[in-house]
Amino acid sequence: MNLYESIKNKEEKISVIGLGYVGMPLAISFARVADVVGFDIAKEKVEQYLNGVDVTKEVGDKAIKETTAFFTWEEKYLRDCKFHIVAVPTPINKDKTPNLNPVISASETVGRNLTKGSIVVYESTVYPGVTEEICVPILEKESGLRCGKDFKVGYSPERINPGDKVHRLETIVKVVSGMDEESLEIIAKVYELIIDAGVHRAESIKVAEAAKVIENSQRDINIAFMNELSIIFNEMGIDTKAVLEAAGTKWNFLNFTPGLVGGHCIGVDPYYLTYKAEQMGYHSQIILAGRKINDDMGKYVAENTVKTMIKANKQINGSKVVIFGVTFKENCPDVRNTKVVDVINELKDYGIDVKVVDPVADKRDLWNEYGISLCDIQEVKDVDAVIFAVPHDEFKLIKLEEIKELYREVPHIYTEAMEEVAATSDNMTEKNYVLIDVKGMFDRKEAEAMNYLYWRL
Repeated sequence: MNLYESIKNKEEKISVIGLGYVGMPLAISFARVADVVGFDIAKEKVEQYLNGVDVTKEVGDKAIKETTAFFTWEEKYLRDCKFHIVAVPTPINKDKTPNLNPVISASETVGRNLTKGSIVVYESTVYPGVTEEICVPILEKESGLRCGKDFKVGYSPERINPGDKVHRLETIVKVVSGMDEESLEIIAKVYELIIDAGVHRAESIKVAEAAKVIENSQRDINIAFMNELSIIFNEMGIDTKAVLEAAGTKWNFLNFTPGLVGGHCIGVDPYYLTYKAEQMGYHSQIILAGRKINDDMGKYVAENTVKTMIKANKQINGSKVVIFGVTFKENCPDVRNTKVVDVINELKDYGIDVKVVDPVADKRDLWNEYGISLCDIQEVKDVDAVIFAVPHDEFKLIKLEEIKELYREVPHIYTEAMEEVAATSDNMTEKNYVLIDVKGMFDRKEAEAMNYLYWRL
């Protein structure tokens, strides 16, 4: 009987190392068909899971409470498992180089608790070669076992889309790979227990690693193109969204839109690929150019906010701006590598007081990582500009009429000349409504008809 049969019959256990946006859905899903140990070094996070609270918002509190998965921060329980899945983050350093510390630490933890006959599968995004060249030696050193003889490894890139309730773990084709035919077949069959969409058997671990890292690089480049177009069209006084709607009527036009590209995948993965390319002596041209554009978009949004405020005769230093949304994407609490923070920091450099409203964001992570605290919308008043940075579903329910209540009143003091202008112009209003709509949530014509000074990418 091979490992797959033993897992299916619940004679051997699966471990999931790293209980975040990737690991938790894996643990919950596998627990429906197998015995699962979910491990994370963050004791506070595990305690919340044990109390039935889903901090990732990916599976829901109900699924956490009802699962048979065993959650722990004690690594000794990993020794009871034979199929280990490593799903820890792989961020970048300040100099844009890969930070492999989490995956190295996880490999050390698994290695200390590895037993003969085990399989270790990595899901963390890495550049081609990391699994076999970096992780395997660590596993061997910590365990005293030999890869290929005493244990085997594989790679199956995560494809979870945080906040997406349609494209879920079970409905996305899973790429799997193994160090040999035997391990590939076992890994494929284990994942087939939970993946309704089926699996794709990659021909090698390096192929699977490369497939993952180019998926997000491709998306990054396409969004960078849209961001560059928005910069060009902004200079021309042309509405980018209107241009894309017109171009989108062609059957093969790709449906991408401009925006702030952050997060732990799209804003990070391209740097893993270009880092490896640099090691091989090749300097990326297209990938890094796209990254440069996307990395600068937060500053671009802030600068255009200031320009729009100046048009509205706002005093910049000491003014107040409220930003709706701070997570890296809509309907997701994750704030890692969010580019909204770039907007906030740039505005603060102008002496602007920035308030942030986000009912979805993880408050603790936001404070620990950026020193930013959130406020309720009821607390927001007397602002000089409003920025909608992330299109959460909750924000889409807000009406343009309601937004007007947030602005600072303009004193009713007019000179005779101003009264004369006001009598002949629709532009003189009691309030100057500066509205920055980064993702184009609102209708431009409707906003402008309501005397908003409106700007979007």
